[in-house]
Amino acid sequence: MKAIADSRRQAYLFGLRAEWIACLWLMAKGYRTLARRYSVKGGEIDLIVMRGSTIAFVEVKARANLFDAEIAIDALKIARIARAARHWTARNPWAMQYDLSGDAIYLAPGRLPRHIASAYTLPIDLYVRA
Repeated sequence: MKAIADSRRQAYLFGLRAEWIACLWLMAKGYRTLARRYSVKGGEIDLIVMRGSTIAFVEVKARANLFDAEIAIDALKIARIARAARHWTARNPWAMQYDLSGDAIYLAPGRLPRHIASAYTLPIDLYVRA
């Protein structure tokens, strides 16, 4: 049991480090961080950033190589991001005047971070206001 707990802790710390690296990378590109680790029941967004007229909901994936990081964002993950994004935009209605983007940052040891704008499509219902 202790080995499982240690493994989970290591994975958690690895993820935190990856998110910090991604955050710094985006700041160097001129993005302003609006939120980190935004979480609601059934969804989470690693980073919410803004630059110009765009607000990006960023998923950070760190793996042993960039290919494995790139294929790690699946339909279930996108649905969870969208759920959290709907919640965040409902609490921040001013954001609806901006372009919303589903971005990703992929990290792998020995490689520079790879930021892909519009890496995944946010569901259209995110843009519909009740």
